[in-house]
Amino acid sequence: MTRPVGRPAGPAGTGSLCVLVASVLWGTTGTAASFAPDVGPLAIGAAAMGLGGLLQALLAGPRIARETPALRAQRGVVVLGALAVAAYPSAFYTSMHLAGVAVGTVVSIGSAPLASAVIERVVDGRRLTRRWTTGAVLGLAGTALLCVAEAAGATGTVPGAGVHSARTIVLGVLLGLVAGFAYALYSWAAHRLISRDVTSGAAMGAVFGLGGLLLLPVLATTGAPLLASWSNAAVGAYMALVPMFAGYVLFGWGLAHIPASTATTLSLLEPAVAAVLAVLVVGERLPLLGWAGIALVLACLAVLTTPTRRTPKTPTRRTPKTPTRTVPKLARTAPAERDTAGSPPGRRGHACAAPGFPPDTTPSQGSEPGL
Repeated sequence: MTRPVGRPAGPAGTGSLCVLVASVLWGTTGTAASFAPDVGPLAIGAAAMGLGGLLQALLAGPRIARETPALRAQRGVVVLGALAVAAYPSAFYTSMHLAGVAVGTVVSIGSAPLASAVIERVVDGRRLTRRWTTGAVLGLAGTALLCVAEAAGATGTVPGAGVHSARTIVLGVLLGLVAGFAYALYSWAAHRLISRDVTSGAAMGAVFGLGGLLLLPVLATTGAPLLASWSNAAVGAYMALVPMFAGYVLFGWGLAHIPASTATTLSLLEPAVAAVLAVLVVGERLPLLGWAGIALVLACLAVLTTPTRRTPKTPTRRTPKTPTRTVPKLARTAPAERDTAGSPPGRRGHACAAPGFPPDTTPSQGSEPGL
């Protein structure tokens, strides 16, 4: 049976929790990548998404084999999602390289909820709720404040910051929009498969496994620095196993319970986690404006994850109506004319009484029993 697209397949709280945990794991990628400065962004992205996607396909191999007919019926969605998976890391990490980490992250992650809403509106005809709109506005405002705060802080702390030309910044922003659209597209594709009775493991394994195969040429071309030292290899292994493999397994479980637009909005927690880890681990300083942005992101998450209270409707008791019997109208004749001679005793005056209905008057003495 096909479930309606956009309706949760289970408890929304469980799905939201899975997406939030995945966002926390994704928020560690920037801090982890700082321990491998010699590895380029394309290699990091190809290793993380490529190897992580192949691991998902390997884990979900039995499910994919069992659900091959359902996946073949939706092969267009699978291919579309795989292409988006292959495009996302190249656009995302190149955007951060050209426009800066703060701007690239915010544009890529912040544009995904809007792209998801547009996709669901155009393809599925899903209407945007007031709750989602409120949460998205709070989340985007908080992410924008984080972007401004990190960009201002990076100008004086990061070597080379502020030397980006206007052309490279514009190109980085455009690539960030491409990354956000790709993120929204493969999230929608996975949710679409799950809503068509494909399990989350098979859906994520098929989409990310095929996308990982498409990323192998990029990894073979740019991944040599990953093998230059044990620290670089450890960073690549962590990126593939924890944020991408475990993170997207959780994300797939979340998509089984909540729409893609809600999931991508909840993932706005990622840049907030990245900013906090940069302060705690890397030693960066976050201005007051950045903490205000984190507060708005948390408010967004509270709006989207707080369960709504539904007052049960008290059933109204209907008093059963007493059935009324309609007696046929008697012919308008004088009683004297109907009291004919020869009528049985006790039946006089009731010659036209309807069968099965008692006469309106009490029977006279001597009437026949039961009449």
